[in-house]
Amino acid sequence: MPLVSIKGKTMPASPIRKLVPFAETAKKEGKKIYHLNIGQPDIETPSTLLDAVKNSNIKILEYSHSAGIESYRKKLAKYYNGFHINIDWTDIMITTGGSEAIEIAMMTCFNAGDEIIIPEPFYANYNGFSCAADVIVKPVKSTIETGFSLPPIQEFEKLITPKTKGIMICNPGNPTGYLYSRQELELLKQLVLKYDLFLLSDEVYREFCYDGKEYVSVMHLKDIDNNIILLDSISKRYSACGARIGALISKNKEVMITALKFAQARLSPPTFGQIGAEAALDTPKEYFDKVQKEYVERRNFVIQTLNKMEGVFCPKPSGAFYCIARLPIDNSDKFCQWLLESFDFNGETVMLAPATGFYSTPGSGLNEVRLAYVLNKESLQKAMVCLENALKVYPGRIK
Repeated sequence: MPLVSIKGKTMPASPIRKLVPFAETAKKEGKKIYHLNIGQPDIETPSTLLDAVKNSNIKILEYSHSAGIESYRKKLAKYYNGFHINIDWTDIMITTGGSEAIEIAMMTCFNAGDEIIIPEPFYANYNGFSCAADVIVKPVKSTIETGFSLPPIQEFEKLITPKTKGIMICNPGNPTGYLYSRQELELLKQLVLKYDLFLLSDEVYREFCYDGKEYVSVMHLKDIDNNIILLDSISKRYSACGARIGALISKNKEVMITALKFAQARLSPPTFGQIGAEAALDTPKEYFDKVQKEYVERRNFVIQTLNKMEGVFCPKPSGAFYCIARLPIDNSDKFCQWLLESFDFNGETVMLAPATGFYSTPGSGLNEVRLAYVLNKESLQKAMVCLENALKVYPGRIK
């Protein structure tokens, strides 16, 4: 039998999805599962997006331009201008979800064996994308005690070698919900300029910044345009994960010309997704005000409830809709599987994401889990009851 590739064998499984078979078995056994393991909001997708797709009078579903539909890119540029991100529509390339934007950015900016520094914990699929692009991740550790703030800049500098080609951040962060300050981004800027690095920034959650805290984009930084790659997606903004529309944005013309070659190789992003995304730009502000209020209420409930549990600590995030909690457990992978295989409370259980998959450093995150507060408050209340009761009887509980 032919052997699969070494790259395929080393490609990490998603920590968010690898427990799905256990969840499916639990459901067949009649258990009710509260899914806090994945960033799939239960918020309704705006009618502006859905109606545009439903009412489309397309007769032939053609390829779009490889960089995306021009009218969408022009309208999208105005959206970014509204956040004081001053770009032209030609600085935008539409991708098949934010995932493809990240993958194309890595293939565009890095050679095989190049290194990228990423504060950990980080979005698990960064490991997968870097593996696919033959890029080596050099993690710099942020800590739960500081709420996962930017690690000291000296820790970044210690990791820089002749192979270092870039730094990547997620702001606001997945999986931590941390929102980087302008001061922290300025520190990164100085390092990027000093060593002439790319700075890739995943800013999918910009609409979800709380407590009056400021959203600062890497594109707000001055004198660094050619180093910046902005990565985006409509998945969370409009609760439209299935539309599969993202964007790669840069003022670096060589980057955009090179990225387009990868985009041409995959032909084009989804046409219906782009039609919906273009219409979604007309979604009224009231929609986002309501959604943000809902997420703040969910966050406050989840964080307060977690921190009341014996042995649990969870910092309060300022953005996105995730948090990482430290639990009194021996192994988060075992615990999350046990929740599905061996535990229920009145026929119900909760599905979490083990934090080990959000680290690149082996052995990290063993007593941490990521929770996505993407369910309504009644479901979150029941999920927290399940978790609290599970921690009382888990065989691997740490005293």
